Amino acid sequence: MIATVPASQTAELDRKLDSLRSHAASWLSVGIQGRISYLEAIRRRALEVVPAMMADTIEAKGVGLEYAGEDLISGPISFLRTARFLQDTLQLIGRRGRVAFSERHVGVRPSGQVTLQVLPADRWDRVLYQGWKADVWLDRSVTLADLDSHLGSIYTKPDQAAARVALVLGAGNVASIGPLDLLHMLFYEGHVAMLKLNPVNDYLGPHVERVFGELIEDGFVDMAYGGAEVGSYLSQHEQVDKIHITGASRTHDAIVFGAGEDGAARREANRPLLDKPITSELGNVGPVVIVPGDWGSSDLRNQAEHVATQIVQNAGFNCNAAKVIVLPAAWPQKVAFMDTLRHVLRERPSRPSYYPGAEERFEKFRASHPNVEMLGERRPGVVPPSLLVGVDSEFEHLSFEEEAFCQIAATTEVGGADPSAYLDRAVDFCNDSLYGTLNATVIIDPSTRQAIAPAVDRAISRLRYGTIGINLWAAAGFVLGVTPWGAYPGHALDDIQSGRGFVHNARLIDRPLKTVIEAPFRIFPKPAWSVYHRNSTDTLTALAAFEAEPGIRNLAAVVANAVRY
Repeated sequence: MIATVPASQTAELDRKLDSLRSHAASWLSVGIQGRISYLEAIRRRALEVVPAMMADTIEAKGVGLEYAGEDLISGPISFLRTARFLQDTLQLIGRRGRVAFSERHVGVRPSGQVTLQVLPADRWDRVLYQGWKADVWLDRSVTLADLDSHLGSIYTKPDQAAARVALVLGAGNVASIGPLDLLHMLFYEGHVAMLKLNPVNDYLGPHVERVFGELIEDGFVDMAYGGAEVGSYLSQHEQVDKIHITGASRTHDAIVFGAGEDGAARREANRPLLDKPITSELGNVGPVVIVPGDWGSSDLRNQAEHVATQIVQNAGFNCNAAKVIVLPAAWPQKVAFMDTLRHVLRERPSRPSYYPGAEERFEKFRASHPNVEMLGERRPGVVPPSLLVGVDSEFEHLSFEEEAFCQIAATTEVGGADPSAYLDRAVDFCNDSLYGTLNATVIIDPSTRQAIAPAVDRAISRLRYGTIGINLWAAAGFVLGVTPWGAYPGHALDDIQSGRGFVHNARLIDRPLKTVIEAPFRIFPKPAWSVYHRNSTDTLTALAAFEAEPGIRNLAAVVANAVRY
């Protein structure tokens, strides 16, 4: 039973929504230069709050300063970068009246599907992300002839703009989620918006209010605090026209269909309580597909660190974490890789499991499989990095059907007489057996990739995920800003899985299908977001300053810190 909201609080929420409604048309009338001015203020203030925000974050998570890097990359850096390129895109539209991609950045696949290269996004990216590339694959209905009509959102299609009030229900695990979703509602959708933070991280509220201060003062943004009862009240409010939810599918279903048996019956009959547009980003059981090759000892170590980071970063409380490691059954180096993965996971110090319910979820998953390896100390308040080893890929299993949301991942094996056959079967497994479609990662060495190039291209094309990372944790798509972030399109409201819609879309691409991000198999220097980068916090502090104000001096500070790993 969800508690009711006190009358004094509903009166305040009503007042805030009435105020937003009264300003919705005014926000639509703000021109591009005015919006650019707001973004400039947002970026300036976002950098100003970084020290205090990071101090509050690591205190709330019960960790030390050495862990600040993980929150810098998923918090201020992702926000600053998205705001920077959103401003850049608006400036481009202001000059040219359109979102212009050069001919070399527009591609057409053999099937006729149009792609847009969005990374490197500028000259600085070519230095910071050497060898990286990201392509947005557009909906198959988009052609070269009508590409322009599918870029630019309300800035090139003003007839689609509407004066609406949006509600953003933020998640409790990552600092930037709510603020980034606010950016999307304001600058992509063109709506005024209220952000309700999750109680787990509502300590971020004063910092968010500072960052969006000018928009709050001018009546275009407001904030709400409280638990599920406040979210339910706001979602059903007549003044709210549109909702965006980040969190678990259970939360989505409770809001859309209601709680308890009545909600379950509504969902079964697909009779939602709410008659308003709802978008969402709801996580998934994220796979990491290991393609067999001949790896050296340093490759085994580097890729084990790569996979381990995907399991333990933010104590595993990431919607894009590695949850199923897909291994080739016939790979001669399979045992060596797994031994190395165990070794690097044991190197990680114990840390508190700050997100509510982690221990209960951990015990539920432990009970689901007889072969559980805890690679750290289990004690009250601490869930150690753990593996469910050898889950049979031929059968249904909890680890394939539900996101654990803690530091636990399953391993499974897929057969195939050669790397091409294995990759085809691995794609089938991911598409057909794993819950959700948010992100997937594929790791393949350059020699093997060259040898089975048609199979790799086929795999990338067939994977039904919103973001696919090749030799790169697909979570990079959350951070890069120019890469739209969301589930692969097509989920029904009553089977929502990873959600509907895309956010973090700084290039204002209207009909993305998925994003493919590629990086070298051997990334140098070690990525600063790796939990094994010893100078992560200093490097990412410098990167936050760079994203707020790109320049040679700030770039040099990033590079100088990055190579000290």
